[in-house]
Order: sequence, then structure tokens, then C-alpha cells
Amino acid sequence: MQPVLDRLHALQQQFLPSVSNAQYGESPALVDSFRLFHGRGKTVAGLEFLCIDFFQPLLLLTCYHEPPAQWLDDFLREAEPLFAPHIQAVLVQHRYVSGAPSDVIWGELPEKVYARRAGLQFVLHPGQQQNTGFFLDMEPGRQWLEQQAACKRVLNLFAYTCAFSVVAIAAGAEKVVNVDMSSRALQIGRDNHMLNQLNKKSSEFLAENILKSWGRIKKRGPYDIVIFDPPSYQPGSFVVQKDYARLVRRLPELMPQGGLVLACLNAPELPADFLLDVFRSECPACVFKERLVPSADFPDINPEQQLKLLVFRLPAMDA
Repeated sequence: MQPVLDRLHALQQQFLPSVSNAQYGESPALVDSFRLFHGRGKTVAGLEFLCIDFFQPLLLLTCYHEPPAQWLDDFLREAEPLFAPHIQAVLVQHRYVSGAPSDVIWGELPEKVYARRAGLQFVLHPGQQQNTGFFLDMEPGRQWLEQQAACKRVLNLFAYTCAFSVVAIAAGAEKVVNVDMSSRALQIGRDNHMLNQLNKKSSEFLAENILKSWGRIKKRGPYDIVIFDPPSYQPGSFVVQKDYARLVRRLPELMPQGGLVLACLNAPELPADFLLDVFRSECPACVFKERLVPSADFPDINPEQQLKLLVFRLPAMDA
């Protein structure tokens, strides 16, 4: 438990100036959301079951298998002195239980909780579904897109709640087309755009089965940047080993003038070479540029189990 307490102590140090200001009614400064502890990377023996995220003022503990007896009680007893003034609630999600139920074990869950990133906000629904609505490990991809998006037309496939789109439009993208099967996720995406007061005309939302909707997707192109961020295994919708190739072979018709591709792979069992092989086979014109460095908040004893973010460049068709 000590590594977790050490991280909580370091976090509290950021807010100590706010403690003295509290008597004047001032709220703690807002900080960007981040992963406070990543046990799934197996860098700390005995805590492999646990990940902790900080979405101020919420501390979210995700347990991937049942914690040792009394662990949560011991955690609260030792960690509570480190909560003030920046943590108002502690929520635990039990991923090892069907439906991934959650319960508040300390404090009171705020009515509204947001992920924060570089001045942008994203709506969260902690405790209501398995995923909060914002993936912290994707930050290297968002930073890359932020640097590339100005004046570009972006296709965001498997858009989920459209965080890529928010970042791209805030960075000056001309247009972002967001495609996902889930109408509910896309509605949260719309809320995220409104929350950040972004130009409504710069984003479009298509609730489509991507593998069956290439005509409608292509019609809204051509695109300068294409993002593939599919689920690794979603029976009846997408299975990465057989369906990723179906995405990649469409690239020439989606971006005939060429452009950049961000290919994401969140499958610990598959190495980066899987993506490289798919691109060589299905779109040999694509040139591999780089693998983005994973977030330092997500250390792993095996780098190949981390989120893979690979960048490719497709030359123009007449080049």
C-alpha cells in the first residue's frame, strides 16, 4: 500500500497553498486529470489488482480482481488524512464482478464530474458504466493530434465520446467526422463539444457500424488525418485480429490526397508488429513514421502490453 500512499502524499503537496486560502472561501486550484497509480503494469508486487485515477475532486479506484481482505478499510484509514482539500469522494469500481458495479466508500460523489486536460473539459459518468468516458492512457495520441490538426479534415473512427475531436477542433481543425456505433456515446461527444464552446459546424457525428458504412463515411471526405481507435474485442462488431485489416485497406479511398494515420491498438496480447504487418499487407503504400511514447503514468514491465500508438503517412495517390 505504501506506493499508493506516497503518490497521494505527493498529490496533496500540490494543494497545500489552497489549504491556507480555504479560510477565504477559495476553492483548490484545478489540475489536469491523470492516473495516480497503475497496478496493472505489474511494477509493484501485490498491487496488480488496482488502478487509481484522479478526476478532481474524485478519486477513482478500479479493482480488476477482489482486493485482499480488509484492504479497502486499511486504505481509507491510512489515506484519509491525505484527501483534503482536493478529494471529496472515493469511488471503487469492481471490474471483477459482472456489470462492473461501483460504490462510494468515502465522501459524497459530486453531481457533475469532469476529466480536465489543458484547459478542456470532458463529461464523465463515473459509477454508471464500465468506462468513465475518457481514457487517460490516450494522452500521447491527443498530444500528437493537437500538433497536427490545424486546418486539417479529420476522420475519428470508433470515436466513443469524441475526445480526439474536441482536442482537434480546439487546435484549429477544419472539420472532424466522428463515427461510432453508440448513439449514447456520440451524444456525450456532442455534450463535450458544447461544454468547451466549440464551433458546431466543425464537427459531425455518425452513429454507424463502421465496417458496413464506408460509403457514407467516404462521402464526407476526403480526409487529411484518419484515426483508428477500435475496441480489441467486441463480438458482432469488431474483433481486432480479423477486422483491423478491413480498416487499413480503406485508407486510399478515404484520403486520396494522402495524409497521416494514427493507428491505436489496445490489446495487451498483441505486439506492435501486429499493426506493422497489417499495414504492410493491406496498405503497402503507407510509410511507418513512429510509435508514440506511452504515457509515463502507465508504466509496465512489458512495453508490448501497453497501449500501442503508431503513426503512418500515406502519400497522395498520384505521388
